[in-house]
Amino acid sequence: MAAKQELSFDQPKRRRNALATREAILQSALAAFSRHGYDGIGVREIAEAAGVTAVLVNRYFGSKEELFAEAVELAFADNSLFEGEFTELANRLSAVIMRKTEPQDKPNDALLLLLRSAPNPRAAEILRDCIARRFERPLKSLLQGPRAEERAAMVLALILGFVLMRRVIRSKGLFDDSGSLAGELKIMLQRLIESSARSDVPRRHNRAKKHDK
Repeated sequence: MAAKQELSFDQPKRRRNALATREAILQSALAAFSRHGYDGIGVREIAEAAGVTAVLVNRYFGSKEELFAEAVELAFADNSLFEGEFTELANRLSAVIMRKTEPQDKPNDALLLLLRSAPNPRAAEILRDCIARRFERPLKSLLQGPRAEERAAMVLALILGFVLMRRVIRSKGLFDDSGSLAGELKIMLQRLIESSARSDVPRRHNRAKKHDK
């Protein structure tokens, strides 16, 4: 019997599922950064929530900064709104934004991650890079006409501001039951998305004023 017991101790332990462990750490990090922000949580707390050690977290991700970058990529992974007919982009954006900011819905991880982590300069840089790659540049490539980069950034700013005021601040003015709110949002988005010769008039007008001074 003793010999059999010794053999059992010599057998290797079951190896950890690397992919499952990495995913558990990443999900724990996304939840933690969304609740506490980049500066409000450490690797040790994230590791404990994932049921692993801080050493293992660093083995998989290298550092807290790299773990945050991976969590940001996960949070902003879905950019499918830009898929489909370009002529329907404003309608598609406004419909999704209205649907995902209903009063009963809680702010999602991506929004909270952005709000709570952006005060840290390095976290803001990571967020800015991810948003540019996943949303701003793809949108810019779709837009026609002048100042495409500027207009793409303004579309995203409009969306983020609307979502913040409706979903986090819960401004009463953004819960109009008449149905006109979605239409107004669509018009503003369409104005930025569409190319128009008149879109450059205000800028030329301002330049002319400067030259007259």
